[in-house]
Amino acid sequence: MVFLHRLSIINLNCPKWFIFAQNIIMNLLAHAQLSGDNERVLAGNLMADAVKGRTWEKYAPDIQSGILLHRQIDDFTDKHPLVRQSKAVIREQYGLYSGVVTDIYFDHFLASDWETYSDTSLVNFSSHVYSILSRHFTLLPPRIKYILPFMMSQNWLNSYASPRELKRIFYGMDRRTGFRSGMKTAVVVMETHYKILHENFRKFYPQLEQRVEEVLASA
Repeated sequence: MVFLHRLSIINLNCPKWFIFAQNIIMNLLAHAQLSGDNERVLAGNLMADAVKGRTWEKYAPDIQSGILLHRQIDDFTDKHPLVRQSKAVIREQYGLYSGVVTDIYFDHFLASDWETYSDTSLVNFSSHVYSILSRHFTLLPPRIKYILPFMMSQNWLNSYASPRELKRIFYGMDRRTGFRSGMKTAVVVMETHYKILHENFRKFYPQLEQRVEEVLASA
């Protein structure tokens, strides 16, 4: 595990690994929370960004369900008017990175309001998720295997709740873009527009939960 952790840090400092890590960090907490009680669905959901095209078909049915659920969550989120409105609020500052920043904001709001959406503490839920991913380690795509030790050692799921940790995350992401994205200021910008961004999330997330319930019921 120590070797994997060091390897993940090395690769995450490379541009191509930053882009990939940037993709999987978005809505990570939301994807986990929306996966339900089936741990293989959860594993599939959290590894989905590393599964391209129709390669999902090679996995077991429950893993497939998780991968496809992830894609439907992303599609619903990307097209939702409240999400688009939130991106528009910060587009002047972050341009093409507005979607990345908004997704992380929304995971922050989810973590901050966690007791509204879960009967389990965020600390216990995070540990539960890491345990599931560890148990299904052999099924994970190579890139997720490399990143998982980093995710666990830095406790990504819990870090969303803390503005201080968000600053660290955004600074690291900005640094890996050569400070072109401007994301090091993202917490200040969030605090400036906190009321509207938080309200958008509170209206949006129950709709997303309902959509996921419909998807899981029809599976």
